[in-house]
Formats: sequence, C-alpha cells, structure tokens
Amino acid sequence: MLAVVKIAGQQFTVKAGDSLYVPHIAGKTGDKVEFSEVLLTGDGGNVAAGSAVKAVVKAEILSELVKGDKVIAFKMKRRKGFRKKHGHRTQYTQIKVTEIA
Repeated sequence: MLAVVKIAGQQFTVKAGDSLYVPHIAGKTGDKVEFSEVLLTGDGGNVAAGSAVKAVVKAEILSELVKGDKVIAFKMKRRKGFRKKHGHRTQYTQIKVTEIA
C-alpha cells in the first residue's frame, strides 16, 4: 500500500517499511508517532484522494536529531564593502513507517 502524507508542511510518498528523514519532530528515539493528514492512498488499482481517504500512517522514531548539510547564505553589494555571511544546518528526524492503516 502506498500513501502520500503531509508531515510538517511537506509531502512524502511512503510505504510500510520505508525509512526517511523528515523535519524535526518532538519525541525520543523509539517513540511511536501517527500522521493523520494523509492526502492520497493507493493499493494496486484502487486510489483514494481528498476527503475519501480514511487512513493513518504509523511510524517509529529511529533518530531524534540528525543535522543536514550546511547551507550558506552570502549577501554582497559590489563596490560598497558590504558583505554578510550567514549559515545554518537544518535539523531532521529519522523515522521508519511501520504501517498504513
């Protein structure tokens, strides 16, 4: 079974057993989480979308905090001596989808 689920404002295509990185979710390693905002489900030839979807995606947290790659935002104005450098690393949570019910 396949599902498109909305997690923290982003859409992910998931199947049972998938492991993926999502924006940071509060919780400890080993906690169970449920995502009720399922946008689409597909099972073979049967596809349900919109208000016809009555599924819940259940997952387990594998790693509670994983840092992404460093992103640099550099601003500069030529001939003015203006330079600004900011950087950040986005925080992710690794989850494993246990079932789509």
